[in-house]
Amino acid sequence: MIRFYQYQNCTTCKKAAKFLDEYGVSYEPIDIVELNPNKRELQDIIDKTGVEIDKLFNKRGGKYRELGLKDRLDDLSDDEKLDLLASDGMLVKRPLAVSGDKITLGFNEKEYKETWVN
Repeated sequence: MIRFYQYQNCTTCKKAAKFLDEYGVSYEPIDIVELNPNKRELQDIIDKTGVEIDKLFNKRGGKYRELGLKDRLDDLSDDEKLDLLASDGMLVKRPLAVSGDKITLGFNEKEYKETWVN
């Protein structure tokens, strides 16, 4: 089952969910603000999927800009980055869809077809 972390007001998340629905792909919708992945879950995602930690950041988000992470991210340790990501769901790129060793960040129809449609 795909864990589908989303933000309810995110149009990209809505497009991705609609895509999954249209293709009959089962997923568990998770509100990323209320149930943000914790540090251990994020580390598990990185370990299983091989995704680079920096790609998990929502670099277009207001919270990212507010914290000045554009200029600071390279100076942070992976542990500090995980702490930040676990502290606020708005820092995580969304939608974040994960199942086993598969992951998609954001929504790209071609990538979703290749990853989630059998």
